[in-house]
Amino acid sequence: MSALSVLPPECLLQPFIVPKRLMLGPGPSNVPARISAAGAQPMLGHLHAETIEIMNQIKSGIQYAFQTQNRVTLAVSGPGHAAMECAIFNSLEPGESVLIAVNGIWGERAAEISERIGAKVNTVVTSAGGYFTNEEIEQALDKYRPVVFFLTHGESSTGVVHPIDGIGDLCHKYNCLFLVDSVAALGGTPICMDEQGIDIMYTGSQKVLNAPPGTAPISFSERACQKIFNRRTKPISYFLDMTWLANYWGCDDKPVRAYHHTGPITSFYGLRESLAILAETGLENSWKRHKEVAEYFHKGLEEMGLKLFVQDKKARLPTVTTIVAPPGYDWREITGYIMKTYNIEISGGLGPSAGMVLRVGLMGCNSSKANVDMVLEALADALKHCHKSRV
Repeated sequence: MSALSVLPPECLLQPFIVPKRLMLGPGPSNVPARISAAGAQPMLGHLHAETIEIMNQIKSGIQYAFQTQNRVTLAVSGPGHAAMECAIFNSLEPGESVLIAVNGIWGERAAEISERIGAKVNTVVTSAGGYFTNEEIEQALDKYRPVVFFLTHGESSTGVVHPIDGIGDLCHKYNCLFLVDSVAALGGTPICMDEQGIDIMYTGSQKVLNAPPGTAPISFSERACQKIFNRRTKPISYFLDMTWLANYWGCDDKPVRAYHHTGPITSFYGLRESLAILAETGLENSWKRHKEVAEYFHKGLEEMGLKLFVQDKKARLPTVTTIVAPPGYDWREITGYIMKTYNIEISGGLGPSAGMVLRVGLMGCNSSKANVDMVLEALADALKHCHKSRV
């Protein structure tokens, strides 16, 4: 064999120092030391008895966070996008009709994913910063007669928290499953899966839960299970096939869990710890704190002369605030100045809000009045030092 032609990369022969940064964008959020320490515990096998015990505790924690008794409750190995695909791939078959509520980027993504698997995609669309009335939703359900209706609970691209009450009943009236994306909202604003008639719901680990990205809690109602476990065709993804995942997570009452994939064991440690923190805090206390901190932030922004993008106060997402980009400023310069000067991350818009807003996330441990004071100071300083066009 000849000498190696590719040499060890010089960049890997020295340590990489990760900066400590206050993560006040729309996610990921900062990871508390307790959760980081949990993730650093010794490795276990993916089907060891202790791992199965951790998985069972995660299931119980998700049931509490979601306020559900669904037996098919688990964490997908992957980010929130993986849970979105898991929900869509399993609940829809080619040619079936799906109705997507689009009031930001996540509805757009759900529509594209559904289209890729051959579903018949219909959408209802509202402007960025808006939401749908139950009357508008019922009209669309009556018109399109879908088997699944998709709605984003916390639209992080626009800063809207969508009302949920009554929609589950409407979906069931039209023999339709109610699918909810609560990635940016769960734990930060009220949602109760069983009480509100939600059939499929998922979230991400890296938002209010403050765990590292890479695990995505998801739950399926019995109505949803009746459909997904009685399909005519297999789901397009083997990795996300709920027949396998339900067994891997012990949700199918079979005596043995078969090998499906090697789960992210140390990420499970972190997710378990994050759910423990939420349980210790209490859901209602978490909802209350996020609401109070968000309102404190909104008041401070308005006192600075800045405008909030979502006009209806009741529709403002407590976890991600959208601020109208200050006229005359380049939003990139503002976010760049704050990152460089204060080591704080905030971000610009995404999808339909791109170029229109600044986004600030106050999620989980980052939801505090002390953090609000820091970001308000940073914003005020940025507006003094960044270039403002006279045009």
